[in-house]
Amino acid sequence: MCELSPGSGVKGVFHFRNRSVVPSVPTALICYSAEMTLDDLRVSRWIRIFFLCVPLLFSCFTPCLAQTGAADAPARSKESAEFVATADEVLQEMSQITGLRLRAPLKKTLRSRDDVRAYLIRQMDDDKNPQERYADARAAEAFGLLPKHFDLDPFMVDLMTEQIAGLYDPKAREFYIANWIPLATQKPVMAHELTHALEDQYFHIEEWSKAVHSNGDATLARDAVLEGSAMAAMVDYMLRDTGHSLKDLPGFDPSMLMGDLASSPKLEQAPPFIKDVLMFPYLSGLNFTASAIRNVGWGALSTLFTKPPLSTQQILHPALYKSGKVPRAVSVPSFEKSLGSDWAKLEDDTMGEFGWREILQQFIDKDGAASIAEAWEGDHYIVYEHKQSKKLVLATRLSLSSDETAARFFGRYSEALEKKYAERSHLLRRPNFFSFDTPDASVFLRCVATDCITLEGADRKVFAQWNSDLKWPPLPEPPQKPEADPTKVALLRPSSVRAAASR
Repeated sequence: MCELSPGSGVKGVFHFRNRSVVPSVPTALICYSAEMTLDDLRVSRWIRIFFLCVPLLFSCFTPCLAQTGAADAPARSKESAEFVATADEVLQEMSQITGLRLRAPLKKTLRSRDDVRAYLIRQMDDDKNPQERYADARAAEAFGLLPKHFDLDPFMVDLMTEQIAGLYDPKAREFYIANWIPLATQKPVMAHELTHALEDQYFHIEEWSKAVHSNGDATLARDAVLEGSAMAAMVDYMLRDTGHSLKDLPGFDPSMLMGDLASSPKLEQAPPFIKDVLMFPYLSGLNFTASAIRNVGWGALSTLFTKPPLSTQQILHPALYKSGKVPRAVSVPSFEKSLGSDWAKLEDDTMGEFGWREILQQFIDKDGAASIAEAWEGDHYIVYEHKQSKKLVLATRLSLSSDETAARFFGRYSEALEKKYAERSHLLRRPNFFSFDTPDASVFLRCVATDCITLEGADRKVFAQWNSDLKWPPLPEPPQKPEADPTKVALLRPSSVRAAASR
């Protein structure tokens, strides 16, 4: 399942080719023992559907099917009639599982692969203009999350066309599904997408998602509620004839639902960040939802929408959501005056614990990255681009839980920066300050108490001004180069000549 439109709430399902085999009965989807322990729980090979989304790289694909012929109802063929009947049946079951009664009719249609591809391209253009999508990709590049000059738009369209199985469109109140997937195999897809349809009628998921659109981390957290709750409902749908549900499986591991990346050529080619950001709302969101409903059941769903999580940290650590932990407000100043009129601001946003974990693990081990990112309290970043050369400047401020964790971040992130920039010179390392020059500009990292700031792509003057504005101690001075002494050079020259002559 994939949220194709984090801002607009358009929901979609990614489906791995050659991984879905039509089951004989729905209850065969999950094998279990009478005790239903995690060790006994197994997911059969043919139910390994990979659920994906694109919250940080794109914003929403706002639907506009009504403006094109693609929105016309398909011919009332036998296949279409069977699809509608099955969807109605699944919709009724999802209503019973979630406790959300259907309040208004829901349109249901089948779509071809060509329809899906055309829809994706059209919605990508309608939602964000090319410059905004360019800014998203360049910001990811600045952090090292995407390779330089990675052509993101066509890659993602190809990936989604390869994988997509179904969508829910909250504007048109329409659910549609890929017509190339066997009907019996469509049922789990329906269970997920029709959960979105029911949630939309109660919580208006498009407006709900857009409410925090200026904060990428908070938006991703809401995506995790949407996709995680639909995942949880889908698991309950698959268990519906067993007498058990997800809340009976306290140790359920969502990664058991993952498929083989090799079965998806485009996904296998994707940079690690794309894979991780696609999976996060589904897998981490499922864990989060399971924690919420474990003791109170599906009645907890209303709370998740009326009091949504504020950060990906709360998704990764559900206890922090329950305790009401609020992210620390962090700001990064504007650098327009310091950089000059030749620079334009591309991005101004928050990464969150998930984002910083991704940044760190590009360069250091995953366990170390996760351990440091857990100390996240708040952050902010700004990315600028030079209008002619297209060089980037990245400024970040990260607030951590203690002086100790800030010191740990300083040590590991200075290591990461060295790996990020292969060509370095004039390296200066002090207990809380680290800098070096690159062929294009300079890189700076400083930590004071619990806060750390970085500046990549600008010069020392810009960083020193920021440091001064924060009222931090002055920057360590770089070592002075020894000046040449003409007298000593003159005195040494004759002896050097004599030494050479005597050889």
